[in-house]
Amino acid sequence: MPTLLLLPGDGIGPEVTGEVRRVAEKIFPDLTLEERPFGGISYDTLGTPLSDETLALALASDAVLMGAVGGPQWASAPRHLRPEAGLLGLRLGMGVFANLRPALCFAALADASSLKREVIEGLDIMIVRELTGGVYFGKPRGIETLPDGQKRGVDTQVYTTSEIERVSRVAFTLAEGRRNKVTSCEKSNVMETGLLWREVVTALHAREFPHVTLEHMLADNAAMQLVKNPRQFDVILTDNLFGDILSDEAAQLTGSLGMLPSAAIGVAGAPGLYEPIHGSAPDIAGQGVANPLAAILSFAMALRWSLARPDLADRLTHAVEAALASGARTRDIGGDLGSRAMADAVLAKL
Repeated sequence: MPTLLLLPGDGIGPEVTGEVRRVAEKIFPDLTLEERPFGGISYDTLGTPLSDETLALALASDAVLMGAVGGPQWASAPRHLRPEAGLLGLRLGMGVFANLRPALCFAALADASSLKREVIEGLDIMIVRELTGGVYFGKPRGIETLPDGQKRGVDTQVYTTSEIERVSRVAFTLAEGRRNKVTSCEKSNVMETGLLWREVVTALHAREFPHVTLEHMLADNAAMQLVKNPRQFDVILTDNLFGDILSDEAAQLTGSLGMLPSAAIGVAGAPGLYEPIHGSAPDIAGQGVANPLAAILSFAMALRWSLARPDLADRLTHAVEAALASGARTRDIGGDLGSRAMADAVLAKL
C-alpha cells in the first residue's frame, strides 16, 4: 500500500495536517499514514529540526506532507538548528528541485481578493520555482567581522546549467498540458546568474520545446504585472529567491495564503514533498481557526503527482470547490468557521 508521511510541524501545522488526516482516511482508506516530529517541536524533543530517522522515512515514503515550521520561541536557536534549517535540509535531502505553486482563484472567492473581480476572476497560474539551489544554498555565506570592527554578511547566488535545465524542463512540460506558455523571470540586467538563467532557458526551449511560447520578464516587472494583469500568465518559471517572493504575491491575489497548496518534486519515481504555502501563524495557533484548505489541496496535489490517484485528486478539488460554493468559509476568507468545521464541509461534499 502507498505511504504518506505527515510532518505536522509547528504552530497551526498540527491543526491543518490533522484535518488532512481525516480527509485522507475518508477518500483513500488504503493509504498508510505515518507521522513524525519536524521543525521546532523536533528540535525541542530530539535536539534537531530534522532527525536522520525522519529523513530516512521521508525517502522511503511515496509522498510527504508537512504543515509549517518556525516560531518566535526558536529565534535564539543556532541558525543550523532552527526549524527553517530543517525545512531546507528536508528539501535538499529529498532532492525536490522543482516547487510547483498554483495560484488558482476559485469562483466563489473572486470577491475575497484585494484586487477587483474583473482582474482576478478565472485566475489560474502555475509558478515553477527552483528549490534546491540559488542564494539559499550558495557558498560562501555567513557573517564576519572586518578589521575595522564592521560586520559583513555574505550570501552567494549560484546556479549551474544542469540545475536550470532540469527545473525549466518541468515548467515547459507543465505548460504543454495547460495554455502552452512559459514566462521565465530573472534579473539578467544586473545579475550574472540571471544572464545565465536566460541563456540556458532560451537554449533548452529551442532544442526541446519550440512549440511552447516562451517570454522573458525581469522579476521586478513580473511583480508589478502580477497585480496589474495577472491573467496574462500561464506558467511562471523562476529561481529560488524570486520564486519565493513572486509565489507569495500570487497567492495573496486569490484572497488568502490559507487557500493555496504547493508541491516539490524531483526525479521521476522519487517521493514528492507537499505543503501549504502559509507559515506557522503562531498568533492563531491552538485556536482552531486556521484555514485547512491549503493543506487539503496540498494532499490533492500529492494524490495527483506522487500517489498515482488523479481521480481522487479531482474528487477532492471538486469537493473543496463545492464547499466554498455552498458558503463555507473560515475567517481569513470572510467567514466564521473553524478548522474542523471547514474540513467537515469538504467531507460532506465528497
